[in-house]
Amino acid sequence: MNLDLVQEALADEPRYRARQVWEWVARGAGSYGEMTNLPLRTRALLADRVPFSTLTVDRQTESRDGTVKTLFHTADGKPVEAVLMRYRDGRRSICVSSQSGCPLTCTFCATGQMTFGRNLTAWEILDQTLHFRRIEAVDHAVFMGMGEPMLNLDAVVAAARLLPAIGVTHRRTTISTVGWMPGLTRFVDEVEEPIRLALSLHAPADALRSELMPVNDRFPLERVLAECRRYFELRGRKVFVEYVMLGGVNDTREHASALAELLDPKVFKVNLIPYNPTGNVFTGSSRAAIGQFKRILDDARLPATVRLTRGRDIAAACGQLAAAST
Repeated sequence: MNLDLVQEALADEPRYRARQVWEWVARGAGSYGEMTNLPLRTRALLADRVPFSTLTVDRQTESRDGTVKTLFHTADGKPVEAVLMRYRDGRRSICVSSQSGCPLTCTFCATGQMTFGRNLTAWEILDQTLHFRRIEAVDHAVFMGMGEPMLNLDAVVAAARLLPAIGVTHRRTTISTVGWMPGLTRFVDEVEEPIRLALSLHAPADALRSELMPVNDRFPLERVLAECRRYFELRGRKVFVEYVMLGGVNDTREHASALAELLDPKVFKVNLIPYNPTGNVFTGSSRAAIGQFKRILDDARLPATVRLTRGRDIAAACGQLAAAST
């Protein structure tokens, strides 16, 4: 739903018409025809001039655990994937993409193996959310799908600012980054809404992190963590640290101790992520290794949880989005 095009199409209508359209869409309306407080001629005008979504659905699959993954295409044919995650406690969380593909090529991530397409517009990001809102009510959102959000910050923040109308408050919205400093600095300086920040860390030292994440050569840990601490100082909100558990790579006792020494428990909370297969050389850490790693963080009083994996059987889990159409 491109609200700029809606406003252009309704330039000769009362100003509140565009607001009425948005209110219907945010509540989950699936067509202009459902907007019964708009005149028939207005609905017909919109249907003729403004596509109801900026995205088309190529394929949708559902996991055994209820997770839904949708493959979209933009108007110019770029593939985009997004995920709806259903939890037993009633939460409905959406994982949305900010780019078609990703140019930063983290070695363990399927998205990084794709051909990079382009940044998505704010409306293309929003339409991922609206697609799932038409299925059911949603209350959490994470910008952890395809792409690096800080490379497309303006569109990401513009979309995030519209989410409360759909049912996702700013405090339940999280934007993730690998540590792209230009965007991260702007996010800390400019975004006043209480949107949460997550850092994809995955290693406690520069040498290993650079092997896993080439972006670290450009923006090493010291600079990135300093900016995260500044976010905490300004916002008073902890930074989530994402740490994917790679068997024999970053999951030893020494790695856990180094991570505990690196991160201030007042500032950071760690999410340990079981590795999800992406067709590369890595294997996941064993349950025993993950348990040992977490115990070391617990002993250091660094808050840590093990993320519940959702949608692995349909390649919808963390790191698996690759926009495959077959």
